[in-house]
Amino acid sequence: MDGALTCLVVDDSRVVRKAARRILERHGFVVTEAEDGQQALYACRASLPKLVVLDWNMPVMDGLEFLKAARAEFGPDEPVIMLCTTESEFDRIVMALGAGAQEYIMKPFDDAIMTGKLVQLGFVAEEAEP
Repeated sequence: MDGALTCLVVDDSRVVRKAARRILERHGFVVTEAEDGQQALYACRASLPKLVVLDWNMPVMDGLEFLKAARAEFGPDEPVIMLCTTESEFDRIVMALGAGAQEYIMKPFDDAIMTGKLVQLGFVAEEAEP
């Protein structure tokens, strides 16, 4: 991937944004934040990130609404969108992936879970076992 690894973390919880930011920055990402889908859409229009880590349940514009709007505006492949949510029902996961999300992780997440997804998405090289 050319250029800086940029990520927009979208969540109405400041604590979740901070936790995600800490993990992503450790992997070399330049991280920006948004509190809802509408702010995220504005941020993407200003500077499209390589990755969006997206909560589903937020005020103003929820994650699924953002996902659909982003895919309509920016296309099917960019930015890479990873849902990060408490929504665990299989039909909700299928709905998100069908709407254009490339990955899906459950809250609460930890460093290992997020790093594993970043490896799967090709943003981070697989870490060698000690």
